[in-house]
Amino acid sequence: MSPHRDRSATGRAAGNGGRSGRAGQTGRSPDRRRRLRTVDETSAGGLVVDPHSHCAALIGRLDRRGRLLWSLPKGHIESGETAEQAAVREVEEETGIIGRVLAPLGTIDFWFVAEDRRVHKTVHHYLMRALGGELSDADIEVSEVAWVPLDELESRLAYADERRLIRYASDLLEETA
Repeated sequence: MSPHRDRSATGRAAGNGGRSGRAGQTGRSPDRRRRLRTVDETSAGGLVVDPHSHCAALIGRLDRRGRLLWSLPKGHIESGETAEQAAVREVEEETGIIGRVLAPLGTIDFWFVAEDRRVHKTVHHYLMRALGGELSDADIEVSEVAWVPLDELESRLAYADERRLIRYASDLLEETA
């Protein structure tokens, strides 16, 4: 299951304003009362830029409502990998583009709930230069991929924390131009 930002509010029991009528009960359903197991996950990915077209590769995933949400490619760091190695591998797996790390962009952490777990996810992002490959949505976790002009990235990305990284990447790209 792909991660979703945890924006859900705690629900109340239906029919009685959230009160169960018995002393000592919280009014939550039995499923909501049990504590979710908390786990930490670490991933890496980044913004891969084609210097010739001034575009970056983004991935689109469908959310639970069927909406296409655009984001930066990223995935789990495998045993024995550095965050940079994982970022290069994940970008290639999810977009088909081979990249080389130019600079770190920053780290984002967020929470989501999946499969009866509350997940604290940390994602290390890197600015990358596209070296080759061909844009492909062959990865089963990805619905679409696209080359997006750099000046359109902020308006396309679904998540504010990734948009913030894009602003920093723009500054880095101007410095290296």
